[in-house]
Amino acid sequence: MNLKFNSKKETGKFSVDEINFLKRLKNPTGIQHFLNETDYNPDYITCSPRKIIKSRKANCFEGALFAAAALRVMGHKPLIVDLMAENDDDHVIALFKQNNCYGAVAKSNTTVLRFREPVYRTVRELVMSYFDFYFNTLGDKSLRSYSAPVDLSRFDKYSWMTTEEDLEFIGDYLFTIKHYPILTQKMIKDLSEADKEVVNLCFTGSIDEGLFKPKKKSRS
Repeated sequence: MNLKFNSKKETGKFSVDEINFLKRLKNPTGIQHFLNETDYNPDYITCSPRKIIKSRKANCFEGALFAAAALRVMGHKPLIVDLMAENDDDHVIALFKQNNCYGAVAKSNTTVLRFREPVYRTVRELVMSYFDFYFNTLGDKSLRSYSAPVDLSRFDKYSWMTTEEDLEFIGDYLFTIKHYPILTQKMIKDLSEADKEVVNLCFTGSIDEGLFKPKKKSRS
């Protein structure tokens, strides 16, 4: 499959070797396996997919950008969804569609916010599959809202897949778009803490400097 770009303004293109590398990942599961094997990048920087291929390091946002680029090579649209949290890090996932259902690929410093099989009929249904496992280190369930899918081809003029420049401006853009709340205030107030055993398993192997340090809440 040839790499096809949606914008004629795209100037930064992968090399033949890079395209062949991405093709060898074969499918969304292969992309996820690559991200699982990369080191977690705790630095506040957003590198392009090209730089991730070289460094074998990625944070959550970089992982979503890499997955979107790799999915693009495989014929999918380069889509990401932003998940917003309270008293916790936000999370970004790369979206793909198969058999008319949504799945996701993601990099995470935890073990449970990564891949989702393409079995979800709507984006909201997919997002909600993360809810019970989206908690901070104190066990507070923190997911609050999500964005509509963002087609990264809108950033082709900035060569987002191959640039050497910091791509934090894409993250800034995600803060400006509409997010859909998933809970009412009453629901938030009534949330239980995550199971401590699950919390411990979730953060096993996490890079401490990459973990959000939540503020302790008073419990009623």
